[in-house]
Amino acid sequence: MNFHNVVIRSFGYKLPPSVVTSAAIEERLAPFYRALHLPKGQLEAITGIKERREWAEGQTLSAAAAYAAKIALMRAPIDPALIGGLVYGGVSREENEPATAIHVAAALEEMGIRISPNAEIFDISSACLGAMNGLLEMARRIESGEIEAALVVSAESSREILREAIKRMNSEPTLELFRYGVATLTGGSGAVAMVLTSKKLAAGEGHAIFGSTLRTAPKYHLLCRWGMEPINKEEAPLFRPFMRTDSVAVLEHGVELGAATFAQFCLEQGLKATDIERTICHQVGSAHRDTIMKTLGLKPENDFVAYDYLGNTGTVALPLAAAIAAERGFLQKGQKVLFMGIGSGLNCLMIGVDW
Repeated sequence: MNFHNVVIRSFGYKLPPSVVTSAAIEERLAPFYRALHLPKGQLEAITGIKERREWAEGQTLSAAAAYAAKIALMRAPIDPALIGGLVYGGVSREENEPATAIHVAAALEEMGIRISPNAEIFDISSACLGAMNGLLEMARRIESGEIEAALVVSAESSREILREAIKRMNSEPTLELFRYGVATLTGGSGAVAMVLTSKKLAAGEGHAIFGSTLRTAPKYHLLCRWGMEPINKEEAPLFRPFMRTDSVAVLEHGVELGAATFAQFCLEQGLKATDIERTICHQVGSAHRDTIMKTLGLKPENDFVAYDYLGNTGTVALPLAAAIAAERGFLQKGQKVLFMGIGSGLNCLMIGVDW
């Protein structure tokens, strides 16, 4: 799809206070490593991730997302009453009902920030593409003239699933658990927000979206799963959280899907790989990033990396990396920037931005 009237006006984000190193995680996995005779340093060597962040006990997702939204709105001097849509895209949600997005809106009201009473407020669930899909959905509505501005937010917490993974790996030390559990150990936490507006409302500021391409490969829907599983078969069974990722297959088929999506994007936009001046990928780890860069013919030095110290923050990862890249001057006015998101499903979404 082509866009002519949509601008990413600003970003906001919040990082958790606690830093958790890969070395510290391996210390917590000492029984597992001893049982399998694994040398320390495996986690960082395999993933390229040195550390990640963790929220303090009691931190709610909605409060973190609302804080990021407040920062984004402060950087985009528009009347919050013009916000016609608020989308929360996190895999992590506070409860099944109501939508976490409505908790975010309520938290903003407590801060004195009131969006339009006619705004549509809802969650989008699309694995690691949730925030990107929220961005695309709100961009379509602005492009059509349905609304003038929107707020896309997300927050992720890896604390609970990481603790459960470590507990299970120590009690059931098998190579299979290591293979399917490495991705869980890379998880990080964070919150991010994006303000989108029409070009008219942006008044020459911000970053214009010029196109998007979306492709899916549903036959790979079982490669990466996160949910609840029963731990007994009694009439009132107990459940525990689980995350299972076939990293090798996700890499192989994810890159394959990414290559097809990139080829379609370039064809639709009349671009070549050399026309893309900066890229922001989903922050999975070194193997995925290196392979996708090589396969797509993109220069690694033009791609911004944040996974080495933030880990894989799920839906937050790509927009958070973009926000930090902009702050550090990696993204410069006039550059063609490509957001490349690949998520479980498999789903791939690429969004082009004239920075």
